[in-house]
Formats: sequence, structure tokens, C-alpha cells
Amino acid sequence: MLDIKYIVANPEEVKKRLSLRKPELAAQIDDVLARYDQYKTVLARVEELRAKRNEMSKSIGKIKQEQGDEAAKEAMAAVGKLKEEMSAKEAELEPLKKQINEALLSIPNIPNEHIPVGVSDADNPEYLPCTIPLPHFDFKPLDHQAVGENLGILDFAAGAALSGSRFALFKGDGARLERAIISFMLDMHAKKGYQEILPPVIVNEDILLGTGQLPKFREDMYELTGEPKQFLISTAEIPLTNLNRTRVLAEAELPVKLTAYTPCFRKESGTYGKDTRGLIRNHQFDKVELVMLSKPEHSYQMLEIMVSDAQEILKELGLPYHVVELCSGDIGFSSAKTYDIEVWMPSENRFREISSCSNCLDFQARRMGMRFKNAQGKLEYVHTLNGSGLAVGRTFAAILENFQQKDGSVIIPPALRPYFGKDKIEAKK
Repeated sequence: MLDIKYIVANPEEVKKRLSLRKPELAAQIDDVLARYDQYKTVLARVEELRAKRNEMSKSIGKIKQEQGDEAAKEAMAAVGKLKEEMSAKEAELEPLKKQINEALLSIPNIPNEHIPVGVSDADNPEYLPCTIPLPHFDFKPLDHQAVGENLGILDFAAGAALSGSRFALFKGDGARLERAIISFMLDMHAKKGYQEILPPVIVNEDILLGTGQLPKFREDMYELTGEPKQFLISTAEIPLTNLNRTRVLAEAELPVKLTAYTPCFRKESGTYGKDTRGLIRNHQFDKVELVMLSKPEHSYQMLEIMVSDAQEILKELGLPYHVVELCSGDIGFSSAKTYDIEVWMPSENRFREISSCSNCLDFQARRMGMRFKNAQGKLEYVHTLNGSGLAVGRTFAAILENFQQKDGSVIIPPALRPYFGKDKIEAKK
């Protein structure tokens, strides 16, 4: 959530930078400012009435003494009328505050002033080039779905029969490989100082408000029936970031570094027709998440560290990748600056996103009331960061495609072999 005081003090700067996302966001800021002006006008009248009431209440005794009982009664009646008007005006304040808050909840974070300007992923410049050689095949490489189905380790028909389209079933060596990837990633991040968490995958509505999934992305969430309102998580970022909500952390606790494996659930209502084949865009998928809580002055440095930590997974696996910086029109709702790590997919002859690492500044912390006490004893909002470390299904897909062999088998990267138990998934004979 944006700071209303900052918006009031810097309206043109806020509108200018938000317009880099979408031009229509400037009008939303004007609406918030209009509502805030109305609130301030009512508040000023309440304070004026309160001052008059207090002044008149103090003078009643003197009026009675100098002018008599009748005059005192008239003064008391006037005080009563002031109280009635003040109560009526006070009743206007809460709805106005609610309107301002609801409006702010729908406005995305302000983009970093130095990120590239653009409207879509086509405008994202390369930040770090690929340094791992692309695989060379003396045959036409298959996509990961075909490789997995030929090996008998992926069954999309069974997934669809059980749950509908965009669900996958892993079996045999497929299930083992998925589990091996998860364990490898968690162990790698533990070595980098991340504390492993195993959170619930069902959260309450206010938890999603805290990280910014609600109210904007409700249609993409799996909402459960009944009360209180609860949802399946779309990413472990949600419970991990909220673990310290409403807390005042000690400065010495920062940075906080957390990691978690969870299944994730997304309806992705706006993506029908996109990536319908394979593991790229399923409704249920596995992901290892990274979350950091940082002091404000260190958050951009921490973002670079998070991107490096996510890259390390791909380096160890020997998977070709590069890093792009997201433009103003492509960054997520809560993010001020984002890097995407994209892995090479031979069947498509292009890179595909496998991790997105973002600095949200104090945007999420304001929504959930998460602060720390600095060295001077002053309370400040922490900065929150999140990133995939990595999307497990997409890593699985990249391994099948990049390490497939002419006979249909798949070589297991050496770093995974202690977890998987063998060096190859043999082709069916």
C-alpha cells in the first residue's frame, strides 16, 4: 500500500511514475486525493467543533456565576448542539477513511525510477547474458511433455481425468525427480542462510490483502466455501511474508531470510489459450520460494543477492539461462523492481521464465503493519522481497528438454544424482 502522506506531498511525481505502468492509474491517484481532501475538510470541522465545545464547557460555571441560571442553561444547550453536530461529522469520518483505504488497496506499487520503460515483456532488456553453452542435438529435440510421456513419468491424461485440464500426474521416476529437485533446492538455500519453513497452503483473506493478491487478483485465486473466507495459496510468498505481520522487529533481526517448498494453486483466469501444453502453466504446481525482510537502505542490495541465489540453482544443474530486467509495464502489482531468470527450452528455441525476484519496498509491510525499531529507536517499515528459487515444474521441464538423448533417455545432472539415486532415466525398450 502506498503512503497517503507521500501521495499528498508528491502528487505529480506519484502520478508520473505510476503512469509508466498504465496511464489510467493517474486518475486513481486524483480520486484518492479528492477523497482525502474531503476527509481533511470534515476532520477540520470536527476539530473546530471540539475546540468550541471545550471552550464553552469550561465557561459555563463562570456564566452561571456572572449571568445566572438561565444564561447557564442556554450555554449548556449550545454545547449540546455542538456535540450533536460534532457526532454527525465524526460519523462521516470512518466511511471516508474506509473509501480511501479501499482505493489505496487497488493501486499498485510505484516503479523504481531507474527501471526500463515499456508496456510488455517484449520491452524487457537483458540484464545478464547466458554464459552456459546451449545444448547441441544431432536430432530434433522433443518438448518436455513428449519426453515425459514417452518415458512413462508424466501422465497428463490421468491428471485431466482426476482434476480437469492443466493438471499433471507425476509417476515413478517422474515423482522421484520432482522430489529430488525440491530437496536439492531447499538444501542449496539452507547453505545460503535461508531458514526453511513448511507453511499451511490455506490462508485467511487478510493474509492475501497483506501481500497484495487481494483485492486485485481474486479471480485467479482458489477460494474455499464457508466462513471465514479462506484461499489456497498461489505462492509461498504469501504465508512467508506474513509470518511477521503486525510485529515490531529488532534491527538486529534483519535481514530475515526464509525459504519454503509448497504446492501452489492458480486459476489464471486471464491466460486461457496460453501454454496449454505441458508443465509451463498449470493450475497446481510446485515451487520453492525465497523471502527476505530487509532494512530500507539494504533492500536493493538484497535483491541482487536473491537473484544470485536463484541463479546458483541453475548453475549447479548446468541449465542455460539468462536474466532480464522487467520494464515498467510488466512488473507485478506489489513490486517496485523485478528481475526474471529465464531458462533455455530447446523445443521452443527460446528462454522461458523460471524465477521472478522482486523488491516490494515498504508496499507490503504497510498493508500488514510490519515494522522494525532502528538504532535511534524510531519505528520504520521493513522492506520485503520475494523470488522463486525455483519453479520446480519448470525446472523439471528444462531438465527433460536440455538433457534428453537420442534414444529417448534423460541424463540426470550430477548435482541431482545424490537425491535421485541414479544418473539417467532410461528409455522404454
